[in-house]
Amino acid sequence: MPAAAPPASALLHWYDRHRRALPWRETLRDPYRIWLSEVMLQQTTVAAVAPRWRRFLDRFPSVQALAAAPWEDVAAEWAGLGYYARARNLHACARAVAARNGFPDTVEELRALPGIGAYTAAAIAAIAFDRPVVPLDGNVERVTSRVHAVEEALPGARPRLAALAQHWMAQPEAAGRPADFVQALFDLGATICTPRNPACALCPWQAECAGRRAGIADTLPRKAPKRARPTRMGVHFLLRDAQGRLLLQRRPPKGLLGGMPGLPGTPWRAEGWDHAEALAHAPAPGLDWHALPGEARHGFTHFELRMTLLAATLPPGMAAEGEWWAPAEAARILPGAMLRLLALAEAAGAVASPAGGA
Repeated sequence: MPAAAPPASALLHWYDRHRRALPWRETLRDPYRIWLSEVMLQQTTVAAVAPRWRRFLDRFPSVQALAAAPWEDVAAEWAGLGYYARARNLHACARAVAARNGFPDTVEELRALPGIGAYTAAAIAAIAFDRPVVPLDGNVERVTSRVHAVEEALPGARPRLAALAQHWMAQPEAAGRPADFVQALFDLGATICTPRNPACALCPWQAECAGRRAGIADTLPRKAPKRARPTRMGVHFLLRDAQGRLLLQRRPPKGLLGGMPGLPGTPWRAEGWDHAEALAHAPAPGLDWHALPGEARHGFTHFELRMTLLAATLPPGMAAEGEWWAPAEAARILPGAMLRLLALAEAAGAVASPAGGA
């Protein structure tokens, strides 16, 4: 039997006075806006998401508009937010929702949609449709592990934490206001029960917090040691035309940065590339490809990417497959890993800084 739950009424009273003003809360019952915010907030901060969320809605004001948009437009609007599989899933899900004329309102039906996992399904169900379910994000994990002094390490502790958090929803005050209760948990973790230096004196649940009583709150949740990330190596090609434009190519639809524009390059692999081997992947063979100094590095979730850059100029009358973009325009649509290559080229003087309008 779970330990006694802290009072939902105290948390809701705190939330009514201290809730964060977030743009997606302005239209609480719109599942499209709630879903979009939840997808954008995965691995991205609230501060970074808020302006991009508004901009995305300006361009795609409804799920029908997003479903009807070409993938290239969606990818361009997502550029810079990272974790680009989210954008592919977002587009596929929008088409599925539009085909069924709206979002379903249960966790089970929401989970059946493309790209919607357990957390996102629970968040939409609770916040948009008042379903009495608690989504388990990092904030809720942290609050739950501290309130109940759960010392088992993540990720193994997640099933227990999910059950404990869901037990809180059994209280009439929480079940009567599921959307507010869930968002109150989010806000408590984001503003009071923070990863470092939690403000326990301001917490509405301080009296019930077993972690605080034991003096271990700031050590929770415990996490299993991380494995060292492997390294992968790649070589990319900076091909310029006579006007100084850069050649971009769409990456394959599957895999990292799938469907996004990028500088042409080799696959990414554990071993390095020698010059002749890399040139087999050049967008225009036979040119005078020369290496630019330095190396671009980019961290993905499961590996560290190290990239070098070869540059050449396309002679007049010669063709290369792809799209030609001015550097300043390319910088607006390229994902983060490719922007690191662009910065490498700028440092070497191979392209002008986008700030200069080149």
